[in-house]
Amino acid sequence: MSGKQTRAAQEPGRDCPLCPRLVDFRQGNREAHGDWHNGPVPAFGPLTAKLLIVGLAPGLRGANRTGRPFTGDFAGQLLYPTLLKIGLAHGTYGERPDDGLALVDARISNAVRCVPPQNKPDTVEIKTCNDFLSKEIAAMKNLKAILALGGIAHNAVLAALEQKRGSFPFAHAATHKLSNGLLLTDSYHCSRLNTNTGRLTTKMFEDVVKGLKAQVG
Repeated sequence: MSGKQTRAAQEPGRDCPLCPRLVDFRQGNREAHGDWHNGPVPAFGPLTAKLLIVGLAPGLRGANRTGRPFTGDFAGQLLYPTLLKIGLAHGTYGERPDDGLALVDARISNAVRCVPPQNKPDTVEIKTCNDFLSKEIAAMKNLKAILALGGIAHNAVLAALEQKRGSFPFAHAATHKLSNGLLLTDSYHCSRLNTNTGRLTTKMFEDVVKGLKAQVG
């Protein structure tokens, strides 16, 4: 178990130049908020984990500010308490990277490592960043299951594993057994939009994570 950010075989560098639109947005944020992370956000948790949780991208005032996935934004207020409740984390979530929170046999990453304008990466950016996700998954030798938060994360995982999208349609609480033996479980993203509209409730999310933990062991 580890609360530290353990780097995969390859992570984008702090000044990754691959996506021009995201580079411009990053530079603007660095000028406006010099004390923020403002760079590609590395995964959180050990490469030895059995479970990988994949989100969409860093939030502007969340991970882009703090440098840790889902830390300091609304989505983290559902994700981390759920992981703590179900035994996939220990400590206290204080909405900052030095809060001492540690993940237990779990790792958290994103389909896109840099914050996009309006929290919406474009198709080319998702495809460009997919190589990092693919390498990360390959480096997780004990991996048994992946939890995709939202349809974009679901599709990014399938692309990283060279699986056919049509064979594994996204659906909340669905679990797919992929051709390589990994389990892919889906959940609606734990965003403010989904929780405020009732599309995703705390119980719905907890049930998905609890069921996945039972399968992973």
